[in-house]
Amino acid sequence: MLAAMTEQTESRKQRAARRAGEFPPAPEALPRPVLDSHTHLDITVNEAGAPGGPADDPVAAAIEVAAGVGVDRLVQVGVDVDSSRWGADVAEKYGAVLATVALHPNEAPRLADLDAALREIEALAARDRVRGIGETGMDFFRTGDEGRAAQEESFRAHIAIAKRYGKALVIHDRDAHADVLRILDDEGAPDTVVLHCFSGDAEFAAECVRRGYLLSFAGTVTFGSAAALREAAALTPLDQLLVETDAPYLTPMPHRGRPNASYLIPLTVRSLAATTGADLDELCAAISATGDRVFGPW
Repeated sequence: MLAAMTEQTESRKQRAARRAGEFPPAPEALPRPVLDSHTHLDITVNEAGAPGGPADDPVAAAIEVAAGVGVDRLVQVGVDVDSSRWGADVAEKYGAVLATVALHPNEAPRLADLDAALREIEALAARDRVRGIGETGMDFFRTGDEGRAAQEESFRAHIAIAKRYGKALVIHDRDAHADVLRILDDEGAPDTVVLHCFSGDAEFAAECVRRGYLLSFAGTVTFGSAAALREAAALTPLDQLLVETDAPYLTPMPHRGRPNASYLIPLTVRSLAATTGADLDELCAAISATGDRVFGPW
């Protein structure tokens, strides 16, 4: 992961330029198909293009390349009203894609009318191909004290939407573990809670597992500095474990720093197999079954 100062000072345009290199080569295919439980196809194709080069339909190209290595289902994640609407439409167009909708916790404090944006998210939540509410949650890294009240208000509203529609709650949690758990306890968690890009240590993982939450691991678990994440993964039951790209971010080793996309999931899955001691075939089957249980049939 980039140093904190870089992440805080880089503009979106600068980050896009840094990721505009070539996509890495495709890894060896998995023995069984799995899903990418959290990706941003819109950001990926806009900032990095499509794996394999220019394409008339870069979304279709990204889906095809992923399927070629055993990643046959994708969950497209919304971070604001526009991306949520785009994702819901994409999920209706492509059978391999389901969507989640939400206001990212760093988005909520920027909005002039949070209530109006939340109403739009709730309207999208009613659509059949929208299967999750997220990514929502708390982020104390990019948003300071002045924005936390809006983040918390937004998070509580998203929890209520997930419960009303019976859909998975997908949580963004950065430097806010205790507050995320506090708010979930206050509101009463939905039946299904996914900690996207899990970033806690073994102690926090154990608390989440005890509560029945699912932990989704991204390419960060492959980084040399991520021993605490691997400890967390090792104690996570296979039926509470998911895998994701968070593309175009968090590209797994050995391609850290290059653009990420769903076809690189096998690198993270193989790393998780080594970490957990699970048979690769068994791990793929478990991830696939958990994805279907969380998000429903594609």
